[in-house]
Amino acid sequence: MPINEYTSSVFINCPFDKDYRPILYAIVFTVFDCGYLPRCALEFEDAGQVRIDKISRIISECKFGIHDISRTELDVNNLPRFNMPLELGLFMGAKKYGSQHHKQKVSLILDRAMYRYQIFISDIAGQDIMAHNNNADEVIPIVRNWLRNSSGRRTIPGGAAISSRYRLFKTGLPILCSTLHLEQDELIFNDYALLASEWLKENSLIPSDTLPE
Repeated sequence: MPINEYTSSVFINCPFDKDYRPILYAIVFTVFDCGYLPRCALEFEDAGQVRIDKISRIISECKFGIHDISRTELDVNNLPRFNMPLELGLFMGAKKYGSQHHKQKVSLILDRAMYRYQIFISDIAGQDIMAHNNNADEVIPIVRNWLRNSSGRRTIPGGAAISSRYRLFKTGLPILCSTLHLEQDELIFNDYALLASEWLKENSLIPSDTLPE
C-alpha cells in the first residue's frame, strides 16, 4: 500500500448491528469529511479468508484506528462480546511491536460512558477514552477533533460544519438511494461509503454560514 494511502486510512472497529448503525454512519461520514478514508471489516467479503486475517490485513493498511468498546455487555448466552477489544489489542500490538511504519499508528477509543471501561478492560487505563453516550451527534466532534489533533492538518472543517453537512446528507439520502435503486434499510457498508463520499465531493464547498443549525 502506498505510504500516502496508509496515512490517510482509518480503521473503524465497532459493532455492526442495526442499533449501532446511526453512530457508524456518523463516523464514516465524518472521516470522509475530514479528508480520510474509512476502512472496516465490512468492506470485503471472502468466505475463503479467515476473518482475523482480513482484519489484520486492514489494520496493517491503516495509520489511524477508531475503536468503540461500548458493546461488551452480556449476550443472550450470558457471555460478553469481545470482538472490539480483541481488534483494539491487535491494533495496539501492531503499534507496539511493528516496524517503524506501524509505530506511527494512532488510536481513538470510544465508549458509551466515561470510565465504564475500567470495569472490564482496566489495562487500557491511561489511554484517552471518549464517551459518545450512544448519540451519533456527539460522536462527530469527537472524531473530528481527534483527527485534527492527531494529524496536524489545518484544512479539516470544524465539528459544527461537519454536523450541518451530515444533517443535509441524511435528509437527501432517501432520494440518493432511490436514484440508484437502493433500499436505505438494506445499504451495505460499501454502498453507504460510496454515497457519502460522492455527496461530499459535490457539497463539501457549501459555505458554513449557509448551513442549517
